[in-house]
Amino acid sequence: MSELPKNDLDEVVDTLHSPADFVRWGASAFAQADLAFGHGLDNAFDEAYYLVRHSLHLPHEVPELYLRTRLLTEERRRVAQCILARLEGRKPAAYLTGEAWFCGLRFRVDERVIVPRSPLAELIGDAFAPWLAHPPRRILDLCSGSGCIAIACAMIFPEAEVHAVEIDPGAAELMFANIADHGMEHRVFGHVGDLYAPLAAQGETAFDLIVTNPPYVPEEEWQALPAEYHAEPKLALAAGDDGMDVVARLLQGAPHWLSQDGVLIGEIGASTAEFDSRFADLPAHWPEFEFGGSGVFIIERAALVDWLARQ
Repeated sequence: MSELPKNDLDEVVDTLHSPADFVRWGASAFAQADLAFGHGLDNAFDEAYYLVRHSLHLPHEVPELYLRTRLLTEERRRVAQCILARLEGRKPAAYLTGEAWFCGLRFRVDERVIVPRSPLAELIGDAFAPWLAHPPRRILDLCSGSGCIAIACAMIFPEAEVHAVEIDPGAAELMFANIADHGMEHRVFGHVGDLYAPLAAQGETAFDLIVTNPPYVPEEEWQALPAEYHAEPKLALAAGDDGMDVVARLLQGAPHWLSQDGVLIGEIGASTAEFDSRFADLPAHWPEFEFGGSGVFIIERAALVDWLARQ
């Protein structure tokens, strides 16, 4: 990793004057510091632009004229502090701004949850076509974190009842807050507990769709991740020696919680080799994504039941 740039706050504030100045400086400093990206944005320039725009309370689309305007001293200090915090703390930008975007929706985030960034967003935006035979009436989001998947599903399927399960109480607090922010308390129901356990305790019935972004990173791989990923809760990322410990329990319990024509959709990211090794011959589908991403499996209940019977 390159040596962290030596930046003096007062010097930066005195030297830079426009939003464009701060975007250019931030992008250069991020690249020099060899920061890791991948929490919604994938390059230094876009992340610098996002932090500058957020610090100045500007909208997503900013006219070029605004980028050349001269900032007040207080504004320059606020922008500089945000960029320096990203450099020195090596936390994902979303933790500095307290927000992340998923499926075009804004969600509260902090260090209690991983930053939303799943390719599942593309499937949700397409209403999971062509993988569902009919619009689901009941949807279950396991390992919900911020609740972004559950809430986005509720937006796409306005007639569906959605349940979200999160094991970590701190993450669940954010999940409930996001449900309230989007006015979804009447259709998105949060549960705190381990996978299917809280559903059984409350007498819930089967779901037409189970969707999940569980922890799937092998322990050794997690140890080697950049600092930005270590700022996220380990519980939401790492899952045993091969990363498949939680996925194994998801698969084992899914038939009981899927309706007759139900479908399980899960993300396992770059851990496809570990998935194939642990679950040999599992008849899953692996969709391709137009906007990037991979490692999402889809399996119908009948196929999963048959596979489990052969194990």
